[in-house]
Amino acid sequence: MKKLAVLLAVVVAAVAATSALASSGAAVGSGHTSLGTVLVNAKGRTLYLFEGDSAKHLGCTGACLSSWIPLSGTGAATGSAKAADLGTIKRGSATQVTYNGHPLYTFVGDTKSGQTTGEGLVLSGKKWYAVSPSGAAMTASTKGSSSTTTSTSSSGGGGSAGW
Repeated sequence: MKKLAVLLAVVVAAVAATSALASSGAAVGSGHTSLGTVLVNAKGRTLYLFEGDSAKHLGCTGACLSSWIPLSGTGAATGSAKAADLGTIKRGSATQVTYNGHPLYTFVGDTKSGQTTGEGLVLSGKKWYAVSPSGAAMTASTKGSSSTTTSTSSSGGGGSAGW
């Protein structure tokens, strides 16, 4: 009976550890939208970058975070997403997933797969863009075209941060 209790405790601990690891990883994949192919989270929601973010400064803080949800965890590539482009950045005590150096967010206005209602929205003079599998920003001018993207740039970046 004692052996069964120990075995059961080990199994429960292993399941709990597996669940914790699974929740710490955030899948980044690709999906089709009216903008073309974009990066999406595990639920198929469009992932965005913010022009107001830089390698040294996260521009979306405070009230912004009630509409723009940071993709947290460590990141795992699926679909057209490239594992080599995944990274992380510290956000307080949490870890936010980055792609090609850009911190990734979902938008609360996107309630189902394929929506891009956050595309082109402006916060403090800076725009939000869906992210292509190449890591570039999709722009409103490329709507309907999956092959044309433009990169965003920001001063203060460097190295392989993508800015």
